[in-house]
Amino acid sequence: MFVLTHILVYLVVAVAAYLMGSIPTGFLVGKAEGIDIRKVGSGNIGATNVFRYLGKGPGVLVMLVDAAKGWIAVRVVTPLIFQLLASSFGEGARDVGLILSAVCAVIGHNYTCWLNFKGGKGIATSAGVLVAMVPYSLLIILAVWLIVVALTRYVSLASMLASFTLPFAAWLTGESVTRIVVTGSMAALAIYKHKANIQRLLNGTESKIVFRKAAASGASKS
Repeated sequence: MFVLTHILVYLVVAVAAYLMGSIPTGFLVGKAEGIDIRKVGSGNIGATNVFRYLGKGPGVLVMLVDAAKGWIAVRVVTPLIFQLLASSFGEGARDVGLILSAVCAVIGHNYTCWLNFKGGKGIATSAGVLVAMVPYSLLIILAVWLIVVALTRYVSLASMLASFTLPFAAWLTGESVTRIVVTGSMAALAIYKHKANIQRLLNGTESKIVFRKAAASGASKS
């Protein structure tokens, strides 16, 4: 019964975090602006594509809400579930639940059930998760991201290099082995979701970030 109770609670945590992460913010903001964001640029529903085709305001909104999804899943939804269903669970069990919710929130964003399991690349949602779980590690990779964007104007390259840095940042800031492994897994998933960007970078066809209202018809993918 003890094991079954743990499994059921973790299942509730996983589903709740997935559903929180699965909210397709970029798609909804695009629809509000009269654009299906999946049909322009890269077809990605994340903040970068929204920045390029809808402008700064919608882009910032999508980025903040996508980050908030990850933070809320870890810091609000999961503790509430434990309070209601598993108040007797120890600190170790709760930590496992937080890690599970972090991973499921990112998976929900990347493979949202509302859009045929096609979503974003998980960078902003991962950032929200990291604020909730390993904030000092986030500061390190944020610095990496800002430097790479400033030097190259490639958001995709900055995101991949920041993701690659993540588990090392977790190690440097004294996080547990479990959290280092989890951040490494999140980094690997984020880099995998950028596989099309990697190909465009190698081909020299990747777009640099531009901040303008609505895409010109000849804008290239990003």
